[in-house]
Amino acid sequence: MGTIATVDLGAHGPVVGVQGLGCMSMSGCYGSTDAAEATATLKRALELGVTFLDTADMYGFGGNEELIGPFVRAQRHDIVLATKFGVERSNGDHLRYVLRNDPSYIRRAADASLRRLGVEHIDVYYMHRRDSRIPLAESVGAMAELVQAGKVRHLGLSEVSGDELREAHAVHPIAALQSEWSVFSRDVEQSAVPTAAELGVALVPYSTLARGFLAGTFSRADGLPVSDPRRYQPRLTGDNAAHNEALLWPIREIASTHGATPAQVALAWVHQQAHVHGLTVVPIPGTRKPSRLEENTSALALTLSAEELADLDSISDQVAGDRYADMSSVSR
Repeated sequence: MGTIATVDLGAHGPVVGVQGLGCMSMSGCYGSTDAAEATATLKRALELGVTFLDTADMYGFGGNEELIGPFVRAQRHDIVLATKFGVERSNGDHLRYVLRNDPSYIRRAADASLRRLGVEHIDVYYMHRRDSRIPLAESVGAMAELVQAGKVRHLGLSEVSGDELREAHAVHPIAALQSEWSVFSRDVEQSAVPTAAELGVALVPYSTLARGFLAGTFSRADGLPVSDPRRYQPRLTGDNAAHNEALLWPIREIASTHGATPAQVALAWVHQQAHVHGLTVVPIPGTRKPSRLEENTSALALTLSAEELADLDSISDQVAGDRYADMSSVSR
């Protein structure tokens, strides 16, 4: 298996592998984890050319940054490291949080991430969620100060609208917008995607496999551990999950035709949106298993026909349930 291609992360970002790796699941969000297996996954990622690693200060309550830090430091010149601020959790509760975008918090959060990671700078620093109580110009201005101080190289946003992206970009160039984007979730296409294409901002889709649902990892989240946040996402539980599971048949049919997996079809769809919408797209499917990583990167060899893309086009309009129980902090 060869290494994957590289691409500029938009007009204002670094060169990265055309598919990245989300590291969240390595720190217990979706069940028990194994540090040795996570490290093996990171090593295999770099062998395959997956150079763009994505974490956040909220993953594992800072533990995810600490977990990947030694590997990042050992391979610093080969890795483009992204982390995020803006979601403050306390008391070990994965489901309770407050949003923080005030400048003093941003400065403290960046310093804390740098300490946990053990690095001198963050390559891409995202505002994880927008706190509408704080003027966007103030927050992005504080982020820009981190660039001037050499603590951050490039700026990113997550789950904002096209208007918010434009406003932020006027304060300081934004390299990437990270938002949920999959055959199940296409809200981002309404305003954020066309604005990003116009401004030269890359799209970094997360949950490209609908948190494992599109890959067939589970058919309904009701049976997952109580600590698993998927149990509380409306489209993955109860009658919604049963309805949505029935929508997967075109993905499975296409996968069978190509001798591929449903996950590879779902990822191929995301990659081909770069051509559909005229912008850079670098998905970051998450995994903690080397075998799953290899499966995901193999999706880059799969090209869907116009007819197959059309078969998948109407799925999102039929999906039952919101992405989150509380959608107040994400773009609609």
